[in-house]
Amino acid sequence: MPLTAQTTSTIRTFIDNACSDPKATIPGAAIVVVDKTGTELLAHASGKRGAESSEPMTLDTIFWIASCTKMLVGLACMQLVEQGTLSLDDGAQIETLCPELKDLKVLKADGEGFEEKKIAITLRMLLTHTAGFGYTFFNERLRDLARPAGGDEFSGRIEDVHMPLLFQPGEGWEYGVGIDWAGIALERATGLTLNDYLQKHILQPLGITDMSMIPNKDMRSRLAYMNFRDSEGKLRGRDHLLRLPLVVDPDNEDEVKRVFNSGGAGMFATPGDYCKVLAVLLNDGTCPRTGAKLLQKQTVDEMFTNQIPHMPNYSRHPIPASKPDLTNPIPELYPVAGDPPQGWGLTFMLSNGGPTGRSLGTAHWAGLANLWWWADREKGVAGIVCTQILPFVDLPVLGLWGGVEGLIYQGLSSE
Repeated sequence: MPLTAQTTSTIRTFIDNACSDPKATIPGAAIVVVDKTGTELLAHASGKRGAESSEPMTLDTIFWIASCTKMLVGLACMQLVEQGTLSLDDGAQIETLCPELKDLKVLKADGEGFEEKKIAITLRMLLTHTAGFGYTFFNERLRDLARPAGGDEFSGRIEDVHMPLLFQPGEGWEYGVGIDWAGIALERATGLTLNDYLQKHILQPLGITDMSMIPNKDMRSRLAYMNFRDSEGKLRGRDHLLRLPLVVDPDNEDEVKRVFNSGGAGMFATPGDYCKVLAVLLNDGTCPRTGAKLLQKQTVDEMFTNQIPHMPNYSRHPIPASKPDLTNPIPELYPVAGDPPQGWGLTFMLSNGGPTGRSLGTAHWAGLANLWWWADREKGVAGIVCTQILPFVDLPVLGLWGGVEGLIYQGLSSE
């Protein structure tokens, strides 16, 4: 059911107000929300293409969606699980496809030296961040270990996802490069690059043409600028984090081969196209527009099932800003009143409710440059809020996301 004109106007005004000053509030944002039929309940862009740009933000603007990529790779991996090409729990299979994982060392808790890895890494571990990998910008031990050269997970080079583990596989939860390795396993199992696989088996069946890990020249011409908010709250432009896919010649196969297809953060997209994928989740694996069946319902059910019930408070462990130019400190991933047990599905968070009106089984996740998506299968609504601001966990963008989501649910409940 569509939102009323009054509700839509209220939400648009809310977004416009949030983007009223490109140097102080949010430079620009593009937001799309869809229902179970794939119909856009809301599609609105506001503000500028960047803090130092005079061009308007539009719904056709291309965003680096960073970790919003992870859900796409989860869909792809689960297609291969359905086909029997990959297994969720066969560590020998994953470590045969990725022999680099066999001899990984585990960093001791005190940071002083390493111990041997005792358990084989499975695909389920990679998709649920329980394999032991981390990110240098969220973990001070990894950051310090990588110095003096430092670590750069956005270099576009596969070497930069080679790192030791923070704990024995399966024995903890830490957000990290595991889904990059899931993408590498997919490539080796299929003989396709990750981007080519996604194009053929996920995006083209949905009629999506403006989403790629190697943006073409037209996509580059519409790229949103990257912004940085300083300690005083002022915004300025900054260089893009994921530069290599934006500077190689997209028509030169040899140059394109240089780019590591990052399953954890490599995709560029418009918000409308991303919502076409979210609509597939709302419809149990089938596209409501094209009829393409990407996954069986039971597979989507598995993706939305809590994979770590033994760690109900994993999301409440503070995450430090080990690289303050990339992230603010995160005291808690998604606070919910009463601190109910929270979970992690196959590539995304299961918050167990929240203040906006979402269902208990709603999935959501984010991208480092302050992009946020959610998918509520019970109430049949999903959406994404796209900005390009660093550091992560930008308070004005959090307010925008929460405000829009809350207004959407209010509008749907009053129809």
